[in-house]
Amino acid sequence: MMAMQKIPSLRGELLEHEPMSRHTTWRIGGPARRYYRPADIDDLVLFLRQLPEGEPLYWVGLGSNLLVRDGGVDGTVIATSGRLNDIELTGEGRVRVECGVSCGKVARFCARQGLVGAEFLCGIPGTMGGALAMNAGCFGGETWSLVERVETVDHHGNTHLRAPSEYRIGYRQVRGPIGEWFVATHLKLQPGDSSELQARIRTLLEQRSSSQPTQLPNAGSVFRNPQGDHAARLIEAAGLKGRCVGAACVSDKHANFIVNTGGASASDIEMLIEQVQSEVQRQFGVRLQREVHIIGEAGGGVA
Repeated sequence: MMAMQKIPSLRGELLEHEPMSRHTTWRIGGPARRYYRPADIDDLVLFLRQLPEGEPLYWVGLGSNLLVRDGGVDGTVIATSGRLNDIELTGEGRVRVECGVSCGKVARFCARQGLVGAEFLCGIPGTMGGALAMNAGCFGGETWSLVERVETVDHHGNTHLRAPSEYRIGYRQVRGPIGEWFVATHLKLQPGDSSELQARIRTLLEQRSSSQPTQLPNAGSVFRNPQGDHAARLIEAAGLKGRCVGAACVSDKHANFIVNTGGASASDIEMLIEQVQSEVQRQFGVRLQREVHIIGEAGGGVA
């Protein structure tokens, strides 16, 4: 057991055996052996420099797009939401955003400043860190189309400033230097009319609410869209809307969402994901690829 909470130089909050069900949008997940909420980037750097070599690290923002298995996480979870939360104008059309800022907040901030291009972020139920890590997108926009450069930190607490050219960026995937994590990004946007942009965001949010099961715990889209098609169309065509395993169900409102109707376990969710993949492949010959990340131990719990 680490004794970091006794080191006065750390200003963040370190919890042990913290239930991840409190920190995921599915409201599911076993305990994390260690769960750290840094005070800011400098505090995060200090924390990382005191970690044992080889300590498994997991980064969590709002906990969307994430399934934590029932057995929990044998390692350290870094929780950025609400902590690495600075957003500021740094020049003409340029905005610096730390990784714990929600995508919705970024969209609203840019709209208020009269900056075009970030409106689509209002439909992403996560933080900028997660959006950068997976090139999140919706409503026709993608995160990395806005990125001018990124700030990262590695396992040893060293910070780096990197350009998009140092990454391989594709549909819902980003590949870059191994062992580094995003802590901030610098966005470049174009000038526009603030009132029109804010109205556009309201329209997009209404569209999202009408088409997605926002009233039940979910993790966003479960599967990537296959090339030239939509995962939701295939799932619905396979007759899987409403399919349940325990309290985990394919949404009747949007087939690419799995909802927790009350008391679902991570194993329920994972089993339902596998059933959907198997049935769509059987009927249409398409193997759906998960967009949701799965971490942790399947059972037994973290000692």
